[in-house]
Amino acid sequence: MYHDQNWNAVQGDELAGFLEQINPIDGKYHVNAQSTQVHWRMLPFYDQVALIQVKDPNWTNPKLNIYYLTDQGNLFRLNGTSPPIHEVNAKAPIKVTEENVLDYLRFFCFFVRGEEGPFYIAESMQDPNMPTEMDETTRSVIEGTVRPATFDGMNEQGHFLCDAVVFYSNALFIANFAVQPTGMIEMLDDDPIAADLPVRVEKPVS
Repeated sequence: MYHDQNWNAVQGDELAGFLEQINPIDGKYHVNAQSTQVHWRMLPFYDQVALIQVKDPNWTNPKLNIYYLTDQGNLFRLNGTSPPIHEVNAKAPIKVTEENVLDYLRFFCFFVRGEEGPFYIAESMQDPNMPTEMDETTRSVIEGTVRPATFDGMNEQGHFLCDAVVFYSNALFIANFAVQPTGMIEMLDDDPIAADLPVRVEKPVS
């Protein structure tokens, strides 16, 4: 999901034990130590919560990545809805700062989905999650639109104000967000900039 390289592989007995705990995922995705790959990484907005990624080339959809948050051994399946994130935010608790708010925004918008998939924060064509196969016109439209997300300061309520380009379904929007210290996120405003694109972010999580 993130395009940095801070992932650590889970192997050996630890892998076997973890897979036993989650098999079958959602009652339908089978995992085994021979083919299933599991990686984890820490998240900057929690002290001790890690993100776990599970993938297996034998699943019907090879693009599927399944994710969990783990908090002191408790697993929270990230299934595209917000309750598991809000539950961890309250328990962990989340610590949003000016330094990590954009990381949290990327995380939240990737994992809390609408009917058409993630509200992907689109910052660069080099991001491996962005669609790659497209015609020149589409490429130049997307390239001319994506840009790094920005933190624009705090409002009177103590919310972190952010601004980002969002790739949702087959359209790009410029959106303004207010991120609360509790981890609640509100989209204050969104202006469509490109619609009816022939591509979308295909990164299923369930």
